[in-house]
Amino acid sequence: MPVVVVVGAQWGDEGKGKVVDLLTEKADVVARWAGGANAGHTIVVGDKKYVTHLLPSGVLHPGTTCVLGEGMVVDPRVLIEEIAAFRQHGLLANPEKLIISRQAHITMPYHRELDGVREKGPSAVGSTKRGIGPTYESKAARTGLRVDDLLHPERFVRRMEQSIQHLLPELQRGGVPNPDRDAIAKEYLALGEQLRPYVGDASFYLDGQIRAGKNVLLEGAQGVLLDIDHGTYPYVTSSSTTAGGACAGLGIGPTRINRVIGIVKAYATRVGLGPFPTELEGPVGEALRAQGAEFGSTTGRPRRCGWLDIPALRIACRLSGVQTLAVTKLDVLSGMPEIQMCVGHRLDGKVLEEMPVDPDDLARVEPVFEAWTGWPAARLGPTYEALPDAAKRYLARISQLVGLPICLVSFGPGRDETIITERPFA
Repeated sequence: MPVVVVVGAQWGDEGKGKVVDLLTEKADVVARWAGGANAGHTIVVGDKKYVTHLLPSGVLHPGTTCVLGEGMVVDPRVLIEEIAAFRQHGLLANPEKLIISRQAHITMPYHRELDGVREKGPSAVGSTKRGIGPTYESKAARTGLRVDDLLHPERFVRRMEQSIQHLLPELQRGGVPNPDRDAIAKEYLALGEQLRPYVGDASFYLDGQIRAGKNVLLEGAQGVLLDIDHGTYPYVTSSSTTAGGACAGLGIGPTRINRVIGIVKAYATRVGLGPFPTELEGPVGEALRAQGAEFGSTTGRPRRCGWLDIPALRIACRLSGVQTLAVTKLDVLSGMPEIQMCVGHRLDGKVLEEMPVDPDDLARVEPVFEAWTGWPAARLGPTYEALPDAAKRYLARISQLVGLPICLVSFGPGRDETIITERPFA
């Protein structure tokens, strides 16, 4: 029975939520390994739309156990609200169907305050202001608080004081009032009691499920090109978004992973600052944004839109060992008379074999485009054979240039608006 990793193969917002939801139909466990409430996955079932921020997208399948791994940073306020919202839909009725790692770090109010201060200054990187970066900083500085601390009041108060003292000088320079320790402790210890039924050893649980031969799906947040080590630094997130990050963030060995699926839009988007070689700032970019509803699930911010960037996709697939692609939002390109695809990056007169990792170089590259005739604005599917010939040629070119097969094509937000040619779970 396989262990499958799903990663975003661009700058995030590739439609991972829908793909994970579809694949979870046959999964026993869905586990998320990194990131926090800055992520947002939108899932459409019938006429209902669900948005997850911390919970894995598998939450819509009552028989699936959802796991929040050690590598995540958990905002207790957001998580409690999210659990309550899904329980109103009749989900998560059984506490055993959600496991929150006791070792995951928690985002505190002053982390969010600090994030907001930084985004007003010269060090802004386009953060969601959800406190994710500062939480990971506290973790690396060994002054962070973990979920387990919420269940031990004296230790929580002691570690909170250490954490605040570490960040206080910068908070004060930013004009943030001195955090009210008593108020925070009262609120967060109460939140901890609400989370207590779900707290456990996520790594141990996953190991047991894998040994028992269960179908396990590992869900990434953001995209590979936002990885803290390998992304377009410094315009990146604060955690590992590659498939390798799943091992570190969930406490499982790399030999346990059987399949890596990369999710890619039929075009490209990016949120926040940072180089984006194929960005379209005119009417075509606006059309992509409007047709694709390209606004953040978490922040509502409009996403920057551009043509598909093959060199960027290739490096993302290489970094995560992607074995097959899931192409989403093919329908957004429908009705466009001409579609372009970036097949190379030219820098100082030379076409590079791979996307440059230096952000200054990436900002200077000239995209090398191929032009493709579009296809009519009509409902796509329901089978691969029924797709317009122009759409099939476009997909075949993606597969050829990246050197990977396509296992899934999505042409709308609904579950039924999907063509699956390969299923990772029997």
